Amino acid sequence: MTTELNLNAYLTRGAKVFTGRDRGLQVRKQSNITQLVKTNDVLTIRIPDEVRSINPSFLEEFLTDVVLMYGREGFMSRVKFINAKRYDVSEDLEEAIDRILTENNALTA
Repeated sequence: MTTELNLNAYLTRGAKVFTGRDRGLQVRKQSNITQLVKTNDVLTIRIPDEVRSINPSFLEEFLTDVVLMYGREGFMSRVKFINAKRYDVSEDLEEAIDRILTENNALTA
């Protein structure tokens, strides 16, 4: 089963970016992303057309549980990002995933 999580529901009116760890944590809790990924084969995350950037620190907090649960490959196969191609999340996403996995390894070493 596939479901969609539209980040528009969590975008502050007039904002063009998602930024900060605090905001990432807040959106993770409000969206219930961890449960959505657990109960669906694929979760599509829709980035609003007006968004120009999603800060890696936001993504790190927003996605940390899912990345730690499924690892890089599992995450990439279960979570897809879509938008109108105004903003390409891939570079910021890779940085966030690297940080999550590095921090986890540093903490467990």
